[in-house]
Amino acid sequence: MFEKLSILKGIHPGFFLEHELKKKKLSKRQFAISLAEHPQTIGTITKGKRDMNTSLSLKAEKALGLEEGFLMMLQMFYDIKIEKEKNNNNNIPNLDLIRPILFWDVKLEKINWDQHKEFIISRVFERGNENEQKEIQRFYGKETILAILSKLPVDNYIKTKKVKNN
Repeated sequence: MFEKLSILKGIHPGFFLEHELKKKKLSKRQFAISLAEHPQTIGTITKGKRDMNTSLSLKAEKALGLEEGFLMMLQMFYDIKIEKEKNNNNNIPNLDLIRPILFWDVKLEKINWDQHKEFIISRVFERGNENEQKEIQRFYGKETILAILSKLPVDNYIKTKKVKNN
């Protein structure tokens, strides 16, 4: 079970449920009725707007031939992911020092500062001003900045030298 879970870790169990229903060519409505559940319940779970509960999990697993506890394990790993994201939001750089225009293509409040650090560092050192670069360097640390910038094309060599000098 855990081999399959490692691939699916962090996704909402409803997305997996929807995939299984499509694979078996079952409508959400048919499936819900077969489990003695409201179709709206299955619909909101498959959209990720409602959590999976133990009772429904057991019924769905039995009906779909899944291992007992599989959907609840997915729910647990999804809950862990959400909790980590909440904690990561507390650990962000000082956004007052970073112009939102640098990240015109994403919402600044939606950035996962840990997961997307390569993108952020390259963007700030390519297009950011000195204050933005100093804040990103303070946030990630000089070693992390140098490691990421050293992977970038040669024209960023100058930027790497700038980090070493700060």
